[in-house]
Amino acid sequence: MRVGIAQIAPVVFDREATTAKAVVSVRAAAGRGASLIAFGEALIPAYPFWISRTDGARFEAEDQKELYALYADRAIVIDAGHLDQLRDAAREGGIAVVVGVAERDPRRGHSVFCSRVFIGADGEILSVHRKLMPTHEERLAWASGDAHGLVTHRVGAFTVGALNCWENWMPLARAALYGQGEDLHVMLWPGCLRLTRDITRFVARELRGYVVSASAIIRAGDVPADVPHRDRMVSDPSEVFYDGGSCIAGPDGEWIVEPVVGREELIIADLDPECVRRERQSFDPAGHYARPEILRLVVDRSRRSPTEFG
Repeated sequence: MRVGIAQIAPVVFDREATTAKAVVSVRAAAGRGASLIAFGEALIPAYPFWISRTDGARFEAEDQKELYALYADRAIVIDAGHLDQLRDAAREGGIAVVVGVAERDPRRGHSVFCSRVFIGADGEILSVHRKLMPTHEERLAWASGDAHGLVTHRVGAFTVGALNCWENWMPLARAALYGQGEDLHVMLWPGCLRLTRDITRFVARELRGYVVSASAIIRAGDVPADVPHRDRMVSDPSEVFYDGGSCIAGPDGEWIVEPVVGREELIIADLDPECVRRERQSFDPAGHYARPEILRLVVDRSRRSPTEFG
């Protein structure tokens, strides 16, 4: 099966412009025969990189309130149709799409979730997984998610699962996907070589399956001039905040595509399901090497609400 990674930059805070860039990548990947394309974490409308650059932990800071209000306003509301253009492109190209978004659910107020959206080749949204635990300063922008979208989907000969950024370091989150037959794991990253370089090969070796690490890239020039407090975010017009690092490792833990750094690029690779079967002869993490009578994982997939009505 042919897969693609769209290592592209967002137009920071601009939902429509970033979505349009993603649509171009979906069509290009479909035109090259890909059955699946993956994008970076929270690509639409952008990873909240500004928090660490504007002293974002200050309590009741007016500038942080302004930036958060803008972020919540530009976040994806799925029921509002904000992903319809991507869905149409997936349907037209017959290609599945895994994309990272900042998602707002009006039923949960104005909190924003770091979500992985899985769009099928028919254009239907198959699942939305909200990041279980935002990392460090991300907690100032994103609420904690749940396991409602901790599912896999069949794409061609593969069973595909995906997690956001440091969720991929959570052994039990990975195990939940392994236990659903996963053999192609997609990791979504904001874009940094130091994040993808080691874990991609490690998890591929653990899974004895393919791992696709999809990163974004964010440069000073990707922040529009009218973004509030831009002067505090950008000190050097040539600065690169996130440098990519998208890559693919095979079931033996070796590189299929080594990390791509410092540029936007559509990465295409062909994956052979027989390689999974060969490597699982010696180790199958949810198969003959599992001991479910001794070790079992229980996953609660319910989507919690702060209110219940009788």
